Formats: sequence, C-alpha cells, structure tokens
Amino acid sequence: MIVLVTGASGFLGRAVTTELVAAGHSVRTLQRRPSGVDGATDILGSITTPADIERAIDGVEGVVHLAAKVSLAGARDEFDEVNVAGTRALLDGAEQAGASRFVQVSSPSVAYAGAALAGVGAEPADPLRARGDYARTKAKAELIALGRDSPSMRVVAVRPHLVWGPGDTQLIARIVERARAGRLPLLNGGTALIDTTYIDNAASGIAAALERAEEAGGRAFVLTNGEPRPVGDLLAGICIAAGVKPPRLSIPAWLGRTAGSVIERAWAIKPGADEPPMTRFLAEQLSTAHWFDQRDTRRALAWSPAVSIDEGLRRLAVAYAS
Repeated sequence: MIVLVTGASGFLGRAVTTELVAAGHSVRTLQRRPSGVDGATDILGSITTPADIERAIDGVEGVVHLAAKVSLAGARDEFDEVNVAGTRALLDGAEQAGASRFVQVSSPSVAYAGAALAGVGAEPADPLRARGDYARTKAKAELIALGRDSPSMRVVAVRPHLVWGPGDTQLIARIVERARAGRLPLLNGGTALIDTTYIDNAASGIAAALERAEEAGGRAFVLTNGEPRPVGDLLAGICIAAGVKPPRLSIPAWLGRTAGSVIERAWAIKPGADEPPMTRFLAEQLSTAHWFDQRDTRRALAWSPAVSIDEGLRRLAVAYAS
C-alpha cells in the first residue's frame, strides 16, 4: 500500500515507519522534522495546516496517525488544536483521498479516570473523566476517528501503553536522569502492577492494525507486552540497564498526588524548560495498577509481542554500554 504516517520523527513514529518500509509498503511521512527513516518519503509540515495534509495524502491508501501534542503540561488550546482539530482534518483528508484504512494511535489514558485498570480490555474512551488535557483530547480524537469507520474507510484505534526502548529520549531518558540526580521516588513502595510495551512490539502491533483493518475496523485495542510487573521492579531494571542506582526512597501516594497538584499550579503560572517533575496524573500512574487483558488484541490483530521485557532490558543495557 501507499501509506502515510504522521509524527514519524518521534520515537514510536520512527519505529512504525521503519516497520512499514520493511514490510514493503510505499511510505510517506508528515511532520515538522525529517523522519530519518531510509526508504520513506518525508513531507515536512503539520496536521494543523490543511495545505500540508493535502500535499501528503494525495493517492494514499492507508494512514497511521501518530502526530500529537504529548505533554503533562501546556496550553489547553494547543492540545485541542493538534490532537482534536488536527485529527479531524486528517480524517477529512483521508476520506477525500479515498484511503481505505486509518489507524488512530491513541492511549490507554483515554479510559483512565483515576481508579485502577486491572485486567481489563479497551474500556470506552471518556473525555469528560479523563485526567489532564492530553488524555482528554486524545479521548475526543479517538471517538471522532472511530465515528468515521465505514465500509469504505475502516478505522482502528490502537492504544500502546508506556512504550520504551533504546533511543527513547522521553520516558527512559527522564527516568535515568532523575534517578541519577536522586529525584525518582517510589510511590507506596513501587508496588503498583503495570503493563509496558517494548518499542519493537508497539511498532509491529500498529502495523498489524493497519493490515487487519478490514476485520478490526470500528474498534479500539490496548497494546502491551502482556507482562505486568510492579513499578519499582521496572524502574530498577531500567536504572540497572543504564548503570545508575535504582530508586530506594518511597513516599505515600497521597503526598505524591498533593505535590503533583501544587507543581501543576506553579507550572501554569511559570512553566519550566522541561516537563514538570511531578503532576497529579503522573503520581496516580505511579501508584495505581494499570494492566490489560491482551487476548482480544492478539486475536483481532493476529499479533503477539516478539520481544520480552527481559530481552528489552538486555537490549537497553547494550545500548547504554555502547
């Protein structure tokens, strides 16, 4: 197929683009910076600019939409412009171009309202109860995308959870940086059970959703390694792979949530250069179970993860040692 990937300069977007090129598709990308993927044709632009969408989407048969504003803080209208209006504009363009498949890359946070998600599947996206502007707008975008599913353009939503691996400058780099500086406390001892997704598995799962869009259209799927582990164990594994001491300090979850709320308010008045060190949503994520039943995902997408968490940690250690 001729496939358009948005957001291909990001960690996950680059991996998905590489996966699709390797599978033999003719891949175009649309984002502000070059993707750096050999074999892909980059079209520089933004999903918030209709002319850029029109240039990129002409003749496209499939779309994988990853571009989004991803942050724990920021102006509310920016999230709406990129994540909601941008998704709607891309869907319009895909329909006008005659695309037959559209994969909306979403997030499990669209169905998270503060309570544990233990052994569930893809619960309904709920913008009204979502925590924070990122989750709220991604929930809206997912509902808009699935609402466009039709026999002529099948739409699948995929929610990869906590994607990590070598080269990740967001999750992994921040964990390592904060652990090295002694600013990575465990909440409630790091006992909350969570799922994660190794980068290669996330990319292959999203590619599988594109391939299986005819059978899986109109549905959302959470995508993980299916190996839930305590937060503390995962953080320790990442830190050891990077050659830094794992966190030992533990604070009560209520204190983390309170500190996160205070920092959010301060950040709104005077934003820092990077992400806030803690938010209420982040504190909840670090202290609340969120792991998912993967049976429906694997059956519907005819997919299973190829890289275990232990193998992923081994690869991460090799990358840090090189």
